[in-house]
Amino acid sequence: MRELETNVALRVEETDSPDRFLVSGRGELHLGILIETMRREGYEFQVSQPQVIFREMNGQSCEPYECLVMDVPDDAVGSCIEKLGQRRGEMQDMQAFGNGRTQLEFAIPARGLIGFRGDFMRMTRGEGIANHSFLDYRPKGGEIETRRNGVLISFEEGDATFYALRNAEDRGVFFISPGTKVYKGMIVGEHNRAQDLELNVCKTKALTNMRSAGADELVQLQVPIEMSLERALEYIGADELVEVTPQSIRLRKLAKKLARR
Repeated sequence: MRELETNVALRVEETDSPDRFLVSGRGELHLGILIETMRREGYEFQVSQPQVIFREMNGQSCEPYECLVMDVPDDAVGSCIEKLGQRRGEMQDMQAFGNGRTQLEFAIPARGLIGFRGDFMRMTRGEGIANHSFLDYRPKGGEIETRRNGVLISFEEGDATFYALRNAEDRGVFFISPGTKVYKGMIVGEHNRAQDLELNVCKTKALTNMRSAGADELVQLQVPIEMSLERALEYIGADELVEVTPQSIRLRKLAKKLARR
C-alpha cells in the first residue's frame, strides 16, 4: 500500500483471503521490480504465474496486443517465426539488412509474450534484441501453446546430495546443486518429458566395506540452471509458484496439486 503512493501504474486489490492480494502492473518487469524491492526489505511471500488483463468491449472479451520488434541473426529467423506463430503472433514486416541480421515485426497477444524471453535467448544464442510496446485491444483468440517440459519435484525434505543428483541427471536438468536445502513440493529441475516427475534428491549412497574399482574416478555434475527472479516468473506454469525470501528464490508446486497426486 505504501508503494501505491508513488507508483501510479500499480494496482492492488484485496481478495477473499486476508494474506493474498491481486497486484496489477505494466508487465513482468514492472512487477519484478516491486517483488525485488519487497524481498530486499525482508518480506517473504509467494507469487503466481503472471496473467494479462482482459476487457469487455462491445460485448466481447478483448485482450491486449503488443507490437514486437526483433533484430536477430539470419540463422534464427525461421525458429523465431515458428515459435511466435505458436504464440498467435502475426508477422507485420521483415527486413534483411544484408549484414547477417534480420528485423522482424509482429503483432502478438500480450499473453503470448509470457515466458518468451527465455526461448528467445536460446534461439538467438543471446545475440537477439527485442522490444515491445502496447498496440491495442482485440477480441480474445484461442489458447496459446506455451507449455514447456514437465518439472522435477522433490518428495523429500533435506539436503540435496551429489549421489542423488548424479543418478537423476538422465531425467532432465537441475536448478539446484549438492547441499541445497529442499522440501516436499519444491521444483528442483526440468524433466526431459512433458509430464512432471517426483524424485528423491536427498538419497545417499549406501556404505559398504568393499572398495569400488572406480572409486577414485572424477565425476562432475552438469552446471545447474540459475533461476533469477525474472526467469522464474517467466518459467512457472498455472499450477506453480515462485517462493521469494530475502535469502533465496525457489519454485514450488501448489499444495493442492500435490495432494491429488
